Amino acid sequence: MTTKTDNTRAAAHVRQRATSPSPAPFHDLLKAWRGTRRFSQLELAARASLSQRHLSFLETGRSSPSRDMVLRLSRVLALPLRERNELLCAAGFAPVYAERRLDEAAMAGIRLALETTLAHHEPLPALVVNRQWDMVMHNAAVERLVRLLGEPSRVWRAVDPTGGRNIMRLMLHPRGLKPLVVDWPDMAASLLMRLQAEAQANPANAGLQVLLAELVDLPGVSAAAAADTPQRVDVPVLSLRLRIGQATLSFFSMICTFGTALDLTADELRLELLFPSDEASGAFLRQAAALSSKEPTR
Repeated sequence: MTTKTDNTRAAAHVRQRATSPSPAPFHDLLKAWRGTRRFSQLELAARASLSQRHLSFLETGRSSPSRDMVLRLSRVLALPLRERNELLCAAGFAPVYAERRLDEAAMAGIRLALETTLAHHEPLPALVVNRQWDMVMHNAAVERLVRLLGEPSRVWRAVDPTGGRNIMRLMLHPRGLKPLVVDWPDMAASLLMRLQAEAQANPANAGLQVLLAELVDLPGVSAAAAADTPQRVDVPVLSLRLRIGQATLSFFSMICTFGTALDLTADELRLELLFPSDEASGAFLRQAAALSSKEPTR
């Protein structure tokens, strides 16, 4: 039986391997991922339709896997495509899944789907993020929302001097949305819990591990995460509530991903759509869009 200590050690091993200059051998990666997914050898072997003895030989390096076996184990372990490639390479095979830029011709359909959705969601905010929560695309409504804090480029530089546009930093940084968020400690705790769950599900995502460590060090974040405050249960989903002057705006989000992605970029992109929780918040967004359209072009 896999113990909590085993899982912790496995996750630590995968994190260390993710930042190591030399890749770990296949058998170490397989054992680490099995520990992270909390599978016993018997359970993983049954799910992958192989004997426990064969799996044991694979984990000790006594047997080498076939390409099909690596892909089968990757599917059963629910590995992201990037980590499936890594497991293939560790076993001596070429990666299967390509990583294309969004501006490549092969990604035209993906790009069009994202651009169309972003445009159609106006005047409501919509954005596309990668697996580190860096903003890849967004519509004008997101820019208007950030403008509540000041000139957008200055706001982004304040929350991330390196020039990045990370949504989690925007939410949790004291010079980001934090001053406007109602019940910020509850929101911070929820966001951190979400990030921790993602990091635990994929400890090989070194970028997310670094982001999580940085966010915990921001003022008030660790205290918010440690506070034993109950989540609101009078709403169907957790809302982002912003205090703008005398008004309180309330939004909730819906996240969309591409089904059965076969490309690393498509697999790692997430489309986040914000919706107003009440009519007053919707009216504010519509009015902000109308006023923006009347502003002279700079």
